[in-house]
This record gives sequence, structure tokens and C-alpha cells, in this order.
Amino acid sequence: MAVLGPFHPESQDRTSRVDARGKDAVVASLSKCLATAQSRGLASRRVPQRATVSNRNGRPATLVLLALAVAGLVSAQVRPPNPYGEGERWGALPEGRPWGSSSAIYPHRDSSGTQTGKVWVAERCAGSNCRGSDLDPILLFDAEGRLIRSFGSGLFIWPHGIHVDHEGNLWVTDAVDTNCETGNEAGKGHQVLKFSPEGELLMRLGVAGFPGEGENLFRCPSDVVVAPNGDVYVGDGHNHGHGGNNRIVRFDKSGTFLAAWGKAGSGPGEFRGIHALAMDSQGRLFVGDRANQRIQIFSDDGTHIASWTQFGSPSGIFIDPDDRLFVADSDSGYDPDGSGMPRNPGFERGIYIGDARTGVLQEFIPDPAPDLGRVTSGAEGVLAYEEVVLGAQVGGSRGVLKYAKRR
Repeated sequence: MAVLGPFHPESQDRTSRVDARGKDAVVASLSKCLATAQSRGLASRRVPQRATVSNRNGRPATLVLLALAVAGLVSAQVRPPNPYGEGERWGALPEGRPWGSSSAIYPHRDSSGTQTGKVWVAERCAGSNCRGSDLDPILLFDAEGRLIRSFGSGLFIWPHGIHVDHEGNLWVTDAVDTNCETGNEAGKGHQVLKFSPEGELLMRLGVAGFPGEGENLFRCPSDVVVAPNGDVYVGDGHNHGHGGNNRIVRFDKSGTFLAAWGKAGSGPGEFRGIHALAMDSQGRLFVGDRANQRIQIFSDDGTHIASWTQFGSPSGIFIDPDDRLFVADSDSGYDPDGSGMPRNPGFERGIYIGDARTGVLQEFIPDPAPDLGRVTSGAEGVLAYEEVVLGAQVGGSRGVLKYAKRR
């Protein structure tokens, strides 16, 4: 399958300068191109949502929209370059302990908020969840992948999202399961837990084992991010039609509810499967709206800014201090019903790399072993430092793969 090539969301009005005298001919030509693409199964390539264009009278500019559709189809045939080497196993666990599913990975920060080169990973207790396990799911590694310490035994069902705030504290979500059912676990699930770097439990958001949609209730919270001022944003929740919520919830640093926005749907500010959160240097909130195959970008108060589809179906999002955007797509290509209509056609699974300021897609690391018969394979969590990208694997090999830049 082909993936979207380099794309700049601010360059979509260039075709509007076509001479009006040749408009009819160009429209006919573009229509023919679009029909050909449709006949070849490429018509599902979507024009990014920001490509709403009007003519001077406020009516839709057919010419421009057709050109954009065809341009999107053409660009879908170009794979961005991959300057990274083959994925290598990273992170050594104690002898006899295998890696479990690992969707959560984030850089360690010291008490001043400076990244140290160490890495936090939350994995699912050597299996697909932590039910009945006494293993620690939260792990701290040095930059070479040597385990420093671990904690969190008995506190989680399904650790899913992770974030480190600007004081070095660790936040982890418990999304419960794909079906949002806790089972018989007491005192676990539907929560966001805050820890000190040493593993002391400092705060709980949500009520353990009780799903809901109130000011302090979640239903399968998938991820969390903390702004520099201490405000906490929770992606609530993990939902592919399995009962999770579809909203963003905002708290202050003490855990007091401030606001919530969102509902199920595909319009701006609506969600189908919130799976990842990140914040750029401008304080804009990036939301991985996975089942809608897009990133939505919001101001800190929930105002919708943009929707980007050029980064695949986002399972994980990481933005580095230079506003480099890393997006893990573990989901595209899955055909749950065997209908011949796979999710997000035209995109491959892997890690998309671009510019968080402009939306330009620049590089792509393909999933080394995509299993399109599974709902997810390859990296869901992602981070980058120096010339290294780490992908936290839910399916496939599980654990963490390291991609180093070729020299």
C-alpha cells in the first residue's frame, strides 16, 4: 500500500489561480483523472479537512476541490524517505520475564523538567493485560536500555498512556480493556494515576472500577498530557465502538475539574477512538482521533484549530522540544469483516515523522512486520531523542524497537 507523500496544509489554494477561460477543460480533465483513480481503488484517499475552498461568491470551487482530490491521490503514491535503520530489540528485562504489550513510552525528566536520556515504559505485565499479575508494569531504563527500577504492581488492569510532567512526575492511564469492562477487579481501572519518579502514588483521577462521564469519572481513559502550567488533559477514552467516552477532560494541577469537550462523531471537535495526546511548544493540544484516521489540534481551551490526515491512523503521538512530530500508526490496513474495505486505505503501518508547526510530512519508518490480520501490530507508543526513534510494540514482537539514523 502507498502512503501520503510530503504535504503542506497551507498550500491548498494554488490551483485557484487557473485562468477562468480554461476552467471547463481543466475540470473535465481532472474529473477524468479522479474517475480513473476511483476505478483503481484509490478514491478513498481523503482530502484533508482544511481543504475547504470557496470562490469569490462564497460557492464551492469545483475546480479547486477536484484538483485537491487528484493531488491527494497522486501524493498518496509517494512514500516519504526512511533515513533510519532496521528496528532492533531494546530494553533488557530480568531473566525469565518476557515483554508484554507496550503502548506507553515517554522520556524521563528531572525535577527541573529537563530530559535526561532515560526512558519510561509501561508494559502489560508480560502479557496482554495485568490481570492476576504481581509484576511491576512501570519500568525505568537508562539510555542504553538497562533497567534501573520498576513499580506499580497491583495497581493496573491495562496500562495504556503515559506522560512525564515538567516536575518529573509520571502519569499513567488505566484504559481497562478494549471492551471497557473491568471484570472482577476491585480498586482498579478507569483512572489516571500520578507517581513520583520513585514510584510513590501522589494522585488518582477518576474512581477506581467505576466508569462514567462525570467531572471525576472516566470510561477507558487512553492517554494524558500535562501542560507547563500544570493543567492536566485526559483523553477519555479508548473507543472503537466498545463503550468508551469520546471527550477531552481538563483539570488543574490539584486535580480540580475545569472543563470537558467532545462527543462521538466525525466533525471538528468530535471523536471516534481517542488514542493519544501530545502538546507542542505553542501549547496546542494534539489528539490522536484514531478511528477517524486523523489528528485534531486544539487550543488549550478546546477551540478546534485543524485536522490533519496525512499522518495515518494515530495510535501514538510524540512531539520533541524542536516541534518534530512523531506519529505511530499501528492500525491502518485492518479489515475486520474481510470485506475488502480495510481501515484507512492508502496508508501503511509505521511511524510518520514531520513538522508539528506546519504539518509537513517528511519521513516514514515502516512497520517491520505488519500483520494486517490483527487490529494492531507494530508501534503504538513512540518517542525520539537525538538520532534515535523508539517504538513501543503492542502487537508483533511486543516490547520496544529502536530505530537509529543511518550514517
